[in-house]
Amino acid sequence: MTTARPALDPELRELLADMPLMSRLDPDMLAHLRRLPAAPIESLLAHRHVDRREVTVPAQDGAPIPLSVLSPAHTDRTTAAPCVFWMHGGGMVMGDRFSQIDIPLEWLDEFGAVVVSVDYRLAPEATGTALVDDCYQGLLWVADHSAELGIDPARIVVAGASAGGGLAAGVTLLARDLGTPAIAAQMLIAPMLDHRNASTSSRQYSGGPGVWTREMNEFGWRAVLGDLTDDEVPVYASPARADDLAGLPTTYIDTGSAEVFRDEDAAYATRIWAAGGQAELHVWAGGFHGFDVLYPQAHISATARRTRTDWLTRVLSPGSAA
Repeated sequence: MTTARPALDPELRELLADMPLMSRLDPDMLAHLRRLPAAPIESLLAHRHVDRREVTVPAQDGAPIPLSVLSPAHTDRTTAAPCVFWMHGGGMVMGDRFSQIDIPLEWLDEFGAVVVSVDYRLAPEATGTALVDDCYQGLLWVADHSAELGIDPARIVVAGASAGGGLAAGVTLLARDLGTPAIAAQMLIAPMLDHRNASTSSRQYSGGPGVWTREMNEFGWRAVLGDLTDDEVPVYASPARADDLAGLPTTYIDTGSAEVFRDEDAAYATRIWAAGGQAELHVWAGGFHGFDVLYPQAHISATARRTRTDWLTRVLSPGSAA
């Protein structure tokens, strides 16, 4: 096992010193984490002029999938807005549609995007492609209701963090293969892409406490995939398994140098380039998994978040070639 690790950003290291860390997840710990109260979205909306709508769409098996639609209030409804379809993180085993919602709300503030966040079902209760299928059904609903929602169907972005980033990649592959709906861009924030969990960075972050370790990652993947062999794992559930990454929309990927997902994320961007696609990759030196969510006040976090917003602003500008 590789024991040497990239050093943490000094400011992040100081902030992280006061945070309780875990080495692994198990069913009892997961049950405990799921019982913890979630941060109320009302506090994030209190200072914003936002119209909020809650809807439910059916999954493929008929199960209800909640969506939250957050739109800028008092805007010119004659001009169709871009849309960010958001998938939350949580290792595919925890979280809800309001997890990390502060990230896409910045894009609502910055360029008037309509934010739609999906409450996909979690593993181990849902397995295989059920999670990505839930997200895809939500995205289809958004595309089908774009006129009603004031959304420009040519400017729909799929975005997510961690497990949500992996789901965003899976949804994008699925939409490409099925030919609908059109996706202008995908924003993959430290995405969870590869169930094999065998990269150098995965081995570096094994055997000790952390924000997200190799052992925790293994727990999340096993919850989704059970005992499937590598050949049986669907590419939409583990996008790094996809043989062909051609024909994808322009892509933004970022990750930290000091985290499990670093190498699989960099490899995904490299393979998009190899297939003739467009991807922008940022590896934030000294960033651990979720650094920008846990400590948005840190200089490196503010820089990472600003860089994403600047990229999306360019990509979603009317008339831009996404």
